This record gives sequence, structure tokens and C-alpha cells, in this order.
Amino acid sequence: MNAHLPLTEPVCQPFPITDTVGAWVPHGRFTLAGQPGGPLAGLRFAAKDLFDVAGNPTGAGNPTWLATHPVPTAHSPVVAQLLQAGATLMGKVITDELAYSLHGDNAHYGTPLNSRYPGRVTGGSSSGSAAAVAAGLVDFALGTDTGGSTRVPASYCGLWGLRTTHGLLSGEGLVPLHPRFDTPTWLTSDGAVFERVGQVLLPASRWRATRLLLPLDAWALADELFAEPLARARDALAALIGAPPQDLTIAGDEGLGAWRQTYATAGAFEGWQVHGPWITQALPVFAPAIAARWQAASQVTAEAAATARAAQGRISEHVRGLLGDNGLILLPSAASLAPLRDADPASVDAIRLRTMAITCIAGLSGLPQVSLPVRTAGGDTLGLSLLGPAGSDLALIGLARRLHAQIA
Repeated sequence: MNAHLPLTEPVCQPFPITDTVGAWVPHGRFTLAGQPGGPLAGLRFAAKDLFDVAGNPTGAGNPTWLATHPVPTAHSPVVAQLLQAGATLMGKVITDELAYSLHGDNAHYGTPLNSRYPGRVTGGSSSGSAAAVAAGLVDFALGTDTGGSTRVPASYCGLWGLRTTHGLLSGEGLVPLHPRFDTPTWLTSDGAVFERVGQVLLPASRWRATRLLLPLDAWALADELFAEPLARARDALAALIGAPPQDLTIAGDEGLGAWRQTYATAGAFEGWQVHGPWITQALPVFAPAIAARWQAASQVTAEAAATARAAQGRISEHVRGLLGDNGLILLPSAASLAPLRDADPASVDAIRLRTMAITCIAGLSGLPQVSLPVRTAGGDTLGLSLLGPAGSDLALIGLARRLHAQIA
């Protein structure tokens, strides 16, 4: 694939989408037609405003970033590959500032509407991507997942989403947050479209699950409404792969709270190494919660980071060892339904900490995790996840679709 596609001519026609959910950024209203006849021809997609698109600015969710960075002259490789496969790009959508949040609000560009639950947030940081897809304004949308920024919005909005194997897709032309954890991703409302995009972006996988692992410590972090869908998925998966489930406490005596802190420390230190000089020089205005995270990141010492990275290595080795080459982990995609749009910050933060204790498992291990939408007995929709070995991404999507056909 050629990431260095020529600059596009300015779009003269009116932007053809009526943004009913506040998903697009002001500088993101443009279209780029895909190559005719490709495998994604006829599909329209949006890109989270972290991805470079030649001739159009990348804003990273913050007006100061937008004003202090040059307009890209090349597409990100992921955007280029999708255009070459025939999909048409319908501009750029909102991200939480520098992707440093799971909530889905942006102090500068607004809080996109969650069409499934209008009184609740979309989740972030791929908030605009989730909102645009949930509203049916595009067929799929590019996002990113560092600490859960695709898996969580997928769960909150009733969508398909995933965290790709770390390093499997190019991070070139993508504004980083924590490069050791960042992954390019996508969201859809339709499983067939989700797999169709995967067949373009992901390498083939011959992985097959023959062992089903149930991390009950992760299950326990989720609200009670996850219990029945998890049990339903457990039974269906056991039948699909022909193996009884195995209960386990994945974090052992250490606990998932400690794993979450390992991720937070290692990621914060790395994020400050990447963005600290710009923040110090440009003095951007951040929303209070995000400003507090950057302030905390600036205080993480190299010694604390080294300890966290050593712990990450042990955790990754442990989780990868549990999976081997034929294991499958079933877990909730988030800890709750999406918080209410007017929820108090303390309750939002409590949910965030529980959710990140779940999502950090795949992040610390660099492993793929697919979130699929499932309805509860009470009629709510939430995300359940399948986590597999490195490189199993495409086969994991296929298994998730077979599971969805049985339990959705």
C-alpha cells in the first residue's frame, strides 16, 4: 500500500451529511472518494481526528494542537488502505483531547449524542466515531484504543469494536497518546461490515480456540446486568468450540486494581515524554479532568515508570501464557452502561477505574479483543468481549460473529 497518496483537490460541493449527533469537528467536513471497484466500494467511513488525511488538518481534539501543527501531506497508512479498497472518507470526527479520556465529552467541540441512549454519553476517546456509526451516518468509523477507547464506546453505544494486536496495524500518521499501548481500530453497527473491513486491514489468521477461560475477577468488576449475558455467552462459546469453560482469577493475589495502576503509570510516563514538551511550550487549555491527568503524568518518575514496565512485562507473559496458541478469554467490555450525560464527576471516575481494570488486561498484554453488542433480558444493550492470542484478530472477529448469531 502507498501511504503517500497525492493531495486531494478541495471539495466544492456542500458536505453531504447532516450531522444530527454533533460528531464532526468543524475542520473535518470534507469527502474523499475511494478507488472504484474495491472490496469496500459503496461504504462510507469517518476518521477520528487523530488520523492524518493529506491536505486536511489533524486537530487531536484540541484547538491549540490544531493551530500549532502543520497540515499533513500524506494519509495515514490505515486511511490510505481503506481509500484504496474503495471506501469513501466522510471527514473527521471528535476525539477526547489527545485521546486521554474514556468519557466522550470535549470541552471545545462538544459531547456527541449517543443515539442508542440519548441521555448517556458515547464513551471516549473515540466518541465522534461511535456517535456517527450509531446514528447510521457512516457505515464504519476509524478509532483508536489505548486504554479502552474503542471497546468502551462500542459497549456504551451497542456497536462492534475491537482493540487490534499491538503493532499489527501501522501507527504512522496517527497522533499518539501512549505508543506502547496505542492501536488503530474501527467501529460498526453491523457485524458483516465489521468483518468486511477486517478482511481488508488485517492479515489472515488460522487461529482456532479450543480452550475457554473465564476471568471471574474481571467479571466481578462489572455491574450485575452483565451477569446473564456473560453466562449466555459462556454456554454458547463452550458449545461452539467444544470445550468446557475454565474459571480463573486472572490477576491472582495481585488484583486487577494493581494491573490498572501499572498501565496508568507506564502510560502516563510515556505520554509525558511524547507530549510534555509541546504542553509546556504551547500551554493548551484542557478540560479539568484531562488537565489533571497531564499534571499527574508530568510527575511520574523514570524509576516508577521502569517498575511499571517491568510489571507490564510479567503481566503480558502471564496472560499470553494462559492463552497459549488456542485459548480464548470471555469478559465484559466495560463495567457499566454508559454514564448519564449529567452524572457527577466522582461517579464517572469510579466507573472509569472499574472499567480500566477490565480493559487493561488486553492493553498490558498487547492482545486483540473484539467487543460485540448483546441485549440483556431487560432490553438494554452492552458489550461482551473475546480476547485471543496475538495475531488472532481476524479469526476472533469470525468467532465473535458466530457467537453473536446465537445470543444477540
